[in-house]
Amino acid sequence: MARPRILVVGAGFAGVECVRRLERKLAATEAEIVLVTPFSYQLYLPLLPQVASGVLTPQSVAVSLRRSRKHRTRIIPGGAIGVDTKAKVCVIRKITGELVDARYDYLVLAPGSVTRTFDIPGLLEHGRGMKTLAEAAFIRDHVIAQLDLADASHDEAERTARLQFVVVGGGYAGTETAACLQRLTQHAVKRYPRLNPERISWHLIDLAPKLMPELGDRLGQVAVDILRGRGIEVSLGVSVAEADADKVTLTDGRVLPSRTLIWTAGVVASPLIGTLDAETAHGRLVVGAEMAVPGAEGVFALGDAAAVPDLAKGGDALCPPTAQHAMRQGPKVADNIIASMRHQPLQPYVHKDLGLVVDLGGRDAVSKPLGIELRGLPAQAVARAYHWSALRTNVAKTRVLTNWMLNAVAGDDFVRTGLQEQKRVTLRDAEFTDLYLTPEQVREHVASLRART
Repeated sequence: MARPRILVVGAGFAGVECVRRLERKLAATEAEIVLVTPFSYQLYLPLLPQVASGVLTPQSVAVSLRRSRKHRTRIIPGGAIGVDTKAKVCVIRKITGELVDARYDYLVLAPGSVTRTFDIPGLLEHGRGMKTLAEAAFIRDHVIAQLDLADASHDEAERTARLQFVVVGGGYAGTETAACLQRLTQHAVKRYPRLNPERISWHLIDLAPKLMPELGDRLGQVAVDILRGRGIEVSLGVSVAEADADKVTLTDGRVLPSRTLIWTAGVVASPLIGTLDAETAHGRLVVGAEMAVPGAEGVFALGDAAAVPDLAKGGDALCPPTAQHAMRQGPKVADNIIASMRHQPLQPYVHKDLGLVVDLGGRDAVSKPLGIELRGLPAQAVARAYHWSALRTNVAKTRVLTNWMLNAVAGDDFVRTGLQEQKRVTLRDAEFTDLYLTPEQVREHVASLRART
């Protein structure tokens, strides 16, 4: 008999942990495992702000999928752009642009999320995200380029615009990005004798009334005080009304001359979820506690793209889209697939949140492990220990630890790679959200496939 094919979409925390468990618990003769991902690495997203600020090198947070000792999973280099759950076919666009159809017996949907955007004039053309390695590398080059260009300019208006930076999003990604990049420019400007450090300004903007509300009122206010103490202007209850190449207009009427708009205002599930024509909750695919998709035989969904009931909180709430949950949902889905193959009962996912960590660069951090509020060096020690332990390979751990030690001893460097100069990496360009099919297009594609075969 032919081996059942397990098709895993996405190489984030959820997808990779699922594949690792499947490789460990299934013999090669029991199933064929296929992973769909554009890149053969797992990106450790929580450390992207440190890549953007130059504390870590890009390869430090890109953990190779091929270093696993038991690696026998076939990797298809591309992205899933449509799923027909009745025909059990996944449509894949390879990195060459070629469309291929992958049949499956079991499908694991872990495509993650994309940056949440709104219908704001100029946002897609001029905003830059922080969801991919390319975006982090581009932002680093871009920020340093603004210092170079401001230093070379004799136009005061141009200097002002180039030295004013706007970050939108008061969650972890936005807060850490603003904090880490502000620290970079604060140190870099010492190497630019023609620039006045006081002219460099950073703005952190969020429509919510509180910064990182998950931390609680007291610790959230500590984070605000740290940022403001470092000269970052924190504006809450405000968003962007319009974005242009050289200015950002806010909803409170202020116009900020700026050549840099970094958009980190939350995430939404991958557009792949919309191709299934299935029930969603808050844009995420509805699943049961076992993470099986109702009415879709052999289909499981998890991570940022799935609305997984949080049984640790009674089941009425949903698990938040965090790395902590995704890393634990992956193995549980793998166990449930194996149980399904062996006609055994599926088990529900239950995990109690262990807390939150926020590294603000330097010696600044706030953390809440197991409900204990920490700030300063103790908080940073907890944050970095958590991230370091979560890295999947010893090579990645060694690289990250070495980078941290080198940065602590030698400080920041301010060199641009130059690789991003000829291509603008904006929100429109970086996440390829316009490549997905509609449910009707998926059905038409599968029908034409059947006609040909």
